[in-house]
Amino acid sequence: MKVALQALVAALLGLLLFGLALFLPAGTFDYWQGWLFIAVFAVCTTVPTIYLAARHPAALQRRLKAGPTAESRPAQRIIIVAAGAAFVATLVVSVLDWRYGWSTVPVVVVLVGNLLVAVGLLMSQLVVVQNNYAGSTIRVEDGQHLVSMGLYGVVRHPMYSASLVMTMGIPPALGSLWGLLVPALLFPPVLVARILDEEKALTEELVGYREYTAQVRYRLIPGVW
Repeated sequence: MKVALQALVAALLGLLLFGLALFLPAGTFDYWQGWLFIAVFAVCTTVPTIYLAARHPAALQRRLKAGPTAESRPAQRIIIVAAGAAFVATLVVSVLDWRYGWSTVPVVVVLVGNLLVAVGLLMSQLVVVQNNYAGSTIRVEDGQHLVSMGLYGVVRHPMYSASLVMTMGIPPALGSLWGLLVPALLFPPVLVARILDEEKALTEELVGYREYTAQVRYRLIPGVW
């Protein structure tokens, strides 16, 4: 119950911050793309969170321990701050694009963007179900075992693959095309830096990870890297 309450508070706070990041730069509440995005985000996070709270509370607890202060590796604290800044920049630039009409986005493209957001969010929740140790921080815990099945049989870091899908869907979901430049330029180097540092830790601390990297070649995008 305590974990579920913490998750609920975190979700409400997250939605409040989303609202500020969207409607302040929009300068109006008459922004249906923003409301639809928040609704999609709320549904695709709340329902899986309820499931995790009931079935995998320990996994949910790990997900709640997030942010730069929760990281034990100094490099990751910097990377998390950079990722957060890139995420906020994606939101703000996309909203400003919509507000000032820098690009025109058809309704169908907005819907496709929301579909990508939903796929990315649900995929990230599936990762947690398949690997209960997939926390928000890089830490190998006592009793943690290597997971190589499911999405982990496709890429080594499916959580980050899901994040990439979601972030690329955000600009069109918010009615922006120019906003795509932000995640396209900023997120790949941030993800690469986080993955390389994480793999260093996993190779040193998680039994069987070195052999796993030989079995699953791609880290983030199948056939690419």
